Amino acid sequence: MGGIWEAGVKSVKHHLRRILNDTTLDFEEMTTLLTQIEACLNSRPLTPLSSDPDDMQALTPGHFLIGGPLKALPDPDLTHLKMNRLSRWQYLQRLTQHFWKRWSTDYLSKLQQRPRWWSKKENVKIGDLVLIKDDRLPPSSWKLGRIMEVHPGKDNLVRVVNVRVLDKVDSSQSFSYKTYSRPISKLAILPFDSD
Repeated sequence: MGGIWEAGVKSVKHHLRRILNDTTLDFEEMTTLLTQIEACLNSRPLTPLSSDPDDMQALTPGHFLIGGPLKALPDPDLTHLKMNRLSRWQYLQRLTQHFWKRWSTDYLSKLQQRPRWWSKKENVKIGDLVLIKDDRLPPSSWKLGRIMEVHPGKDNLVRVVNVRVLDKVDSSQSFSYKTYSRPISKLAILPFDSD
């Protein structure tokens, strides 16, 4: 019945109202802002592309639109600057960055829902593809990693994991990875159904 995409539209309207407040934009500015917001929404990871531990890619709505993930060049952070110092273009970038911060936090919190104590949840497993919460990322950028090692506590619940992330790709197309130790509260596991 369209409940999933209607919930997405509701979320966009909610955050758009918050960032615009009493701002008046002309047609071109509103179109530009909505196009940048659309890129943010279509860049979100939905599920891992494969169960291969070396594959750090996730399926996004952009794969259905253009055949690959949407990527944007990072812009300087303008959220801390006063509005009277910004040009109109910079002001639109600032609005996009505010939308990104609000919406991505909301999206990650929905992925991380863990009702404590009421129901038993499955522990994270080695090989799970996760989103790493990082407030410093520019709009339409997501930091993905694979869980390489889990550290269960005395109660056998995993609270800390070692995550391998793609560090960089050099000109010869060889990949280098880094491994970080992260609490599971800073991770959102992407759903994957292997059946």
